[in-house]
Amino acid sequence: PYFAEGASASGAGKEITLLRATVTYGEPGPWQPTLVADKIIYTPGQRLRTENSRAGVGRAQPLPLPHLTQNLRDPLTSFVTLNAGYRSSLGLVAEAGLHLPTAPGVMVGGELGVYTSRGVMVGPSGSYARGSGADAGGGDLRGSFRTGYINDHGDKKSDLLGRAVPENRGYIEWTHAQSLAENLTLTAQLNWWKDSEILRDFRPDAFYRVQQPDTFAEAAYAGRNYFVSVFTRLQPNNFSVAQERLPELRFDLLPTAIGGGFYERLNASAAVLRESAPLRQPRLQTTRLDAYYTLARPITHEDWLSFTPVGGARVTHYGDSKTANPRGAAATTRTLGELGFDAALRTSATFDYKNPLWKIDGLRHLFTPRLGYRFIPEADKNRARIPPIDREVFSTYLRPLGLGDTRNLDDLRATNTLRLGFDNTLQTRDATYGSRDLVTFNVANDFRLKRAPGERTASETHAELALTPVRWLEASVYQSVAPQSLTLREFNSALTLRDGEAWSLRFSNNFLRHQLHDYALDARARLNERFDTLVRLRYDARTRRFNEQGYGLVQNLANTWRLSYVVNLFSGPRRESRLGFSIQVDAIGFR
Repeated sequence: PYFAEGASASGAGKEITLLRATVTYGEPGPWQPTLVADKIIYTPGQRLRTENSRAGVGRAQPLPLPHLTQNLRDPLTSFVTLNAGYRSSLGLVAEAGLHLPTAPGVMVGGELGVYTSRGVMVGPSGSYARGSGADAGGGDLRGSFRTGYINDHGDKKSDLLGRAVPENRGYIEWTHAQSLAENLTLTAQLNWWKDSEILRDFRPDAFYRVQQPDTFAEAAYAGRNYFVSVFTRLQPNNFSVAQERLPELRFDLLPTAIGGGFYERLNASAAVLRESAPLRQPRLQTTRLDAYYTLARPITHEDWLSFTPVGGARVTHYGDSKTANPRGAAATTRTLGELGFDAALRTSATFDYKNPLWKIDGLRHLFTPRLGYRFIPEADKNRARIPPIDREVFSTYLRPLGLGDTRNLDDLRATNTLRLGFDNTLQTRDATYGSRDLVTFNVANDFRLKRAPGERTASETHAELALTPVRWLEASVYQSVAPQSLTLREFNSALTLRDGEAWSLRFSNNFLRHQLHDYALDARARLNERFDTLVRLRYDARTRRFNEQGYGLVQNLANTWRLSYVVNLFSGPRRESRLGFSIQVDAIGFR
């Protein structure tokens, strides 16, 4: 919705020219985005072109825009933010960011941050989109970039490896997604940080989401029943470890019927792998050719019983490699076989139960016992001659059971495992369409017939529960228990309550024995049409302290801007300030 006025107007219905004109996004008001221009050429419902124009808010237009072309179906801006406040580690803070249209589908601008105890951070940023659906965040091509540079003269402390943080600091972020042709896509991402703490110090919200920067590019072609992809992962940063692909060519044939009730599956790849650790020499490197082929023969009885025997083989060849041994390792080939099965028993029951208060219209219980088995002998042979680049990483969940699904290809071990699981789902009819899940409860356990050192025959029992009986209540629980002693190893939970837009409350916890024991509370309440309050608490039960406390007030200004006033208190040894106060302005009404 645009409102335009001028000293004079001329033209026909298809194009109107206004002289000495003002354009307002929405109804004119003191807080609405405005643009004044010597001349505006307006094509109703399509585009706006200006000459000698300036942009701003209300009666203030400080930004010069000599020539502007705006597609009225595209958002006026993709990014507007203002932030001011205080952090004890940064001093007084003033930040601003703005993107404006410079070409069809292209928004370019920059960000500026002033920190009295550190210096000035500045950098260009922007976004772009092209093709159908670009105005909704889609399109044949879309991407964004963000940069920053600062000569930091404050207390920079040390980086992730204990090294002094340099005075000249910066970062570059770029994401790109493109449809090159029918069924052919390109996805790329760049994250370059001059030091490991640059985002943690100046953009903590972004750092909490991505603490390990990743840089990659992938082109993928989707065939009728297969995928072909080229994937490259690089490590432009010198403070973290990444399993680089230089590159990896991969072919994936999805399960395909070949007659007689049999299905085949094939995965094949060729890769140059490298891993460089900042404090480790020499680096690991190898060339790897890998192929996995499997046959499966599903046996079913009506629609309630399925039994699928599986047999497969995996051949992996490693060229001359650089390993922990200074002399490296000669070429080696590993051949593995796999036997097993997957079975499921599907049962259901219905109950004629109705509850208008909870919007329950009948109940259906789906109960599915599952049994899986895999036998992979001698999977760890030639292990000393294989550089462990794609290796096993820490995880508390059950790992993939099949040889074709494992990701730690360079760090395999012999497997003789039986997996038992029980899936439960309780549903009701949805008022709009289909069914709605009220409760899901799944339990699974592995029984290791061949154990690695330190393992027990029975793994931890893993259970997950999700409750969504009504739209205003959500609850989830995950726990891992050692069945031998009933010792609780891990327990994570979350409970969310909400009353439309009036208020919301989320309580969560994370517990991992000997490592984590914390609680979190996020609450928000609407005071009236203009103001909301928010509370954010993070409590560490092991140290008996609140690591983080946040208290704020959120203001809706003219349905166009959102102003957030937040006080943050931090405790414990950390880089972040112990005290912070911020006033942030975000554009919400004209995107």
